[in-house]
Amino acid sequence: MKRVPSDRGTARGIGAAVATLFVVAVTTACSVSAGAPNATAQPADDGARIVSIQMLDSRTRDLTIESPAVGSVKVRLLVPSDFESSSNQLPMLMLLHGGGGEYPDWTDETAVETYTAAVEVLVAMPDAQSSNIETMTPQPDGTGQRGPHDWEQFHLTELPQLLQRNWRASPVQAVGGLSLGGYSAMMYTARHPGMFAATASFSGVLDITAGTDRPPSVADVIAQVEQTADEANWPDANPIDLVPALHGATLFISYGNGQPGPLDQPGAAPDELEAWVGAGDDNFVQALRTAGISATVDAYGPGTHSWVYWDRELKQALPLILHSLRAGPAPSADTAAKR
Repeated sequence: MKRVPSDRGTARGIGAAVATLFVVAVTTACSVSAGAPNATAQPADDGARIVSIQMLDSRTRDLTIESPAVGSVKVRLLVPSDFESSSNQLPMLMLLHGGGGEYPDWTDETAVETYTAAVEVLVAMPDAQSSNIETMTPQPDGTGQRGPHDWEQFHLTELPQLLQRNWRASPVQAVGGLSLGGYSAMMYTARHPGMFAATASFSGVLDITAGTDRPPSVADVIAQVEQTADEANWPDANPIDLVPALHGATLFISYGNGQPGPLDQPGAAPDELEAWVGAGDDNFVQALRTAGISATVDAYGPGTHSWVYWDRELKQALPLILHSLRAGPAPSADTAAKR
């Protein structure tokens, strides 16, 4: 399957959205040290284990995990400022990158480190390799067992167990993601009711069948997503079809309409990828309303499929997320309000 376009960088029209959406960022480490956890580190139930830790600065750690579900995988972890001196259990926020992205994206492209500096939360940013469309249950092999890359098992079972047993994570967790990461966040929430205290989707792909009359480049993306869903043999592969399972969930959904917005460079072209995402998210929000499910929605109109908007929306979503994790006060009435 072709690679779904990356969600890094600022989209400049459909050509940029489908080709190269990002400039690779280099992580600048204040100090770097590497090594394995101490000998008492606990593995996950299926044997997944942390094999090395890099300390990038006082709050940032890069973990390498050997996972039976997905093989060797990286996770960037933000710990609270007082992590070393405290013994408190910590709720976890898992942030998923977009298609073609990488595990450092959230710290490279947003101010998540600043936004979470004063809160008692573990922020886990795991890898999902080439595309978060691949995070769902893979097609069973000939023996009826799961295939070799079960990202759902890694994200929802192995990683939480490792963080609870070795990094003082509590069972309370929230999930968020951008683009195809938003797809996965919503699918995980619908497939596992009650698992997450809050779910955030930033330009998430929430209706894969929306707007199939889009230009050829976007139509190709749609076809890839639908083909992958079909090949994976998922019983329900489209978030909008799982809306009834979201009753009781705390949801934050934000998206633009693809027209150049206030955070885009002067002269920016319309972004057909965000236009397609926005059309699908409009459908999804309407389906929630029809089902009587409440959500905090920021349908902000003009805006492209780019990090400048996802950074802003993460900041908008955090008061709701932190309050749901019992790590912050109730958000004010105008926080993350529908525009």
